[in-house]
Amino acid sequence: DGETIVSAGGSFELGFFSPGNSKNRYVGIWYQKISNHSVVWVANREVPLEDSSGILNLTRGGILVLVNGTDSIIWSSNTSRSVKNPVAQLLDSGNLVVKDADAAENFLWQSFDYPCDTLLPGMKFGRDTSTGLDRYLWSWKSMDDPARGDFTYRIDPYGYPQYFIRRDSVEQFRSGPWNGLRFSGMPNLYSNPIYKLNFVLNQREMYFTYELLNSSVVLRMMLNQNGVLQRLTWMDGANNWATYLPIQMANCDTYAFCGVYSMCNASSSPCYCLRGFLPKNATDWSMGDSSSGCVRKTPLNCHNGEGFLKYSGVKLPDTRDSWFNKSMTLEECKIQCLKNCSCMAYANLYISAGGSGCLLWLGELIDIREFTENTQDLYIRMAASESDSTIPQVLDEDGSIWKKRKWIIIISVVSTGTIMLGLGLTLYVWKKKRQQNREGRMAHHFKQGHHNESQNEDLQLSYFDFTTIVNATDNFSINNKLGQGGFGPVYKGTLEDGQGIAVKRLSKNSRQGVDEFKNEVIYIAKLQHRNLVKLLGYCIQGEEKMLIYEYMPNNSLNTFIFDQSRSMLLDWSKRFHIINGIARGLLYLHQDSRLRIIHRDLKAGNVLLDYEMNPKISDFGMARSFGVGETEANTERVVGTYGYMSPE
Repeated sequence: DGETIVSAGGSFELGFFSPGNSKNRYVGIWYQKISNHSVVWVANREVPLEDSSGILNLTRGGILVLVNGTDSIIWSSNTSRSVKNPVAQLLDSGNLVVKDADAAENFLWQSFDYPCDTLLPGMKFGRDTSTGLDRYLWSWKSMDDPARGDFTYRIDPYGYPQYFIRRDSVEQFRSGPWNGLRFSGMPNLYSNPIYKLNFVLNQREMYFTYELLNSSVVLRMMLNQNGVLQRLTWMDGANNWATYLPIQMANCDTYAFCGVYSMCNASSSPCYCLRGFLPKNATDWSMGDSSSGCVRKTPLNCHNGEGFLKYSGVKLPDTRDSWFNKSMTLEECKIQCLKNCSCMAYANLYISAGGSGCLLWLGELIDIREFTENTQDLYIRMAASESDSTIPQVLDEDGSIWKKRKWIIIISVVSTGTIMLGLGLTLYVWKKKRQQNREGRMAHHFKQGHHNESQNEDLQLSYFDFTTIVNATDNFSINNKLGQGGFGPVYKGTLEDGQGIAVKRLSKNSRQGVDEFKNEVIYIAKLQHRNLVKLLGYCIQGEEKMLIYEYMPNNSLNTFIFDQSRSMLLDWSKRFHIINGIARGLLYLHQDSRLRIIHRDLKAGNVLLDYEMNPKISDFGMARSFGVGETEANTERVVGTYGYMSPE
């Protein structure tokens, strides 16, 4: 404390400081040439030093370590590799790096990967999808406390990526998607003679960055403690920071201020429904609360002459539920949208060079606002009677055709709705009774099997009393929960004789049920192989249905191969051993067992590992048996983990 390091060009300085009126000490980086020494990065923002005894060291392994007067570690950097001759250097970009002295750009660690509240030129602001590194801004608590405050500004990778300012977990502001020139919701932020913007999106990375074109300008982006994103420029004459084009300027910049299918206009009464839509709650709207949004006047009828209404000069809707293609034309994009009944709107992905690419919205449209400059076009799907191509034919001069059609639509919708509701209720009651009868028969069958010696011998299974399972799992304690699958939660348990077990408990909300439960019991009970998980027994009591397996202490294969640190434990010999074991298990299922079994849900999450890392194929709820000589069969329903296909 008391010593500093200055970058080669003298732009930035690293040292100890006390923010505002605080007496706590922090290690930080600030502008060296600016009189008020504005801080852009803090190392120990969560754990301050209480005095000036702090020392920042670089270890032989290339790790920065901050210690206090008693040599207790307050903060440290991290690295996954080591070098023979590590050095720490403050670059003139404001980036503090640790590297090998003999390798100029091969950084072991850099402060740019761990931003605080400030985005400097040259920073990557987003995600490295290959490593999971997420670079985002987090506001200070106050001018006197650099600890993490209430607000974050972060990329959202779902659908077509965009950035959100959130207060805790609540969305406050959305940037809109990148359109090749700028973000749709930030028309004032675009490349100019002062800086150049860029957004990178590929299989490895998704990030925003900006580059200064005029070295005499000092500029930064900052998320302040009130959650306002600012672009600040240093004014030498005034000796202070000036806001260069504020990001959030009006109520319309507040996320979803007007609700779904509505538009926000900052220059008038802010919210109004899109053409062809009505307020969902007219009373709320009349009182100035439009958050409930709008609903269609005419419901969509997919593939029945639907068209689109064009809106120019808008901020594009939330893209978290979207699909995109970088090479399609706008006409191809329209056709693609019409083919998909879930598609509610489309637009060009990029507006540069006359427009290119395709962006589809596959859910409700929310957070749309009007702009008067640097705008973009949006095409919203409408019923045939509401689209651009048919609207002139809908209304007579006196409106009579519309009135007639209106009553026809109302009567048709009400009649159809009543019929569908009746059929739906009938079907629901029938299926519920059928399921209850089937579950009753199933429970009766297994309970009989427990007492029927010949049946029990065939299944080679034990029936576990419910009380035994409750005692073994400590009443299904959360501390004994191993995970959650499509079947339901899985708990670790210990029987009275000390044997470890894993208990799969069918969840009441599970989309798997009696068929899968029965499948698992019948198939695994008849299959015996060292690379298949062993089913010890089952338990049925009332609505409770459970399967009891041998306990696998190393969990599932996916917890190793998809975890960066644990994957290091799997050298090639272990991986080869696991691959061979899975192959042997499959060969047994397909050729050598008395039942020919196709698993149909094989993935890393369904391969368990024992004490010696031997693989065991598990979860036969979706399995299908083949007859002798059969090589193919037709399935009667979709199977697998609902809504998910494992990448491998």
